[in-house]
Amino acid sequence: MSNALYPFAVFFAAIFTSNILLTNYLGMCSFLSVSKELETSAGLGIAVTFVMAVTTALNWIVYELVLIPFNLEYLRFIVFIIVIAAFVQLIEMIIERYSEGLYFALGIFLPLITVNCAILGASLFMVIREYTFMTSFFFGLGSGLGWLLAIMAMAGIRQRLRTAKIPYGLEGAGIALIIAGFMAMAFMGFNGMISIS
Repeated sequence: MSNALYPFAVFFAAIFTSNILLTNYLGMCSFLSVSKELETSAGLGIAVTFVMAVTTALNWIVYELVLIPFNLEYLRFIVFIIVIAAFVQLIEMIIERYSEGLYFALGIFLPLITVNCAILGASLFMVIREYTFMTSFFFGLGSGLGWLLAIMAMAGIRQRLRTAKIPYGLEGAGIALIIAGFMAMAFMGFNGMISIS
C-alpha cells in the first residue's frame, strides 16, 4: 500500500476491523449507560468523535515536539490525560452554551469523556504504532466514528427491545451485554479486510 493511502486505510480500519469499542472494549462504561436513547447516544458519540480526533492529533504534537526532544516520554500518560481533560472542558462549555438540552441529557457522562479510556487508548495506540501526524488524526477520527457507529447501533436495538418480551433475568444490563457481544462478533466479520497493527 502506498504511503499516501495509508492514513485512509487506517481510517476505515479504525471504524470497522479494529473498532476501538467492539474490538478492544475501550469506552464500555458510557457505551452501556448512555445507549438507551438515540438522540443522547448521537450527541455523546459526536462529542467523543470530535474529542478523539482532535486530542489524538494534539497528543501527537505534544509527544513528538515536547516529550521526545526533552526525553520525557515516560510522562505521556499524565500529559495525554491533561490535554484530553482541557479539551473536554472546552467542549463542555461550548455544549452548555449552545445546546442546553444536550448538555442536560448527557449529564455526568459529558465530563466523563475525559476519563473515557477509548480516547486515551487512541492516543496510546498512536504512539505504540508510531503513526505520523496525518495517520494519527485519521486514526483518531476513524476510532471516534467507529465508537459513534457502535453506540448508535446499540441505542437503536435497545429502543426496539422496549416492546419485546425479555426474560426477567436478562432485563437491563444483561441484555445490553449480550447485544454488545453479538455486535462485537458481527464486527469481527470485517477482520482480514484491512489491518492497522
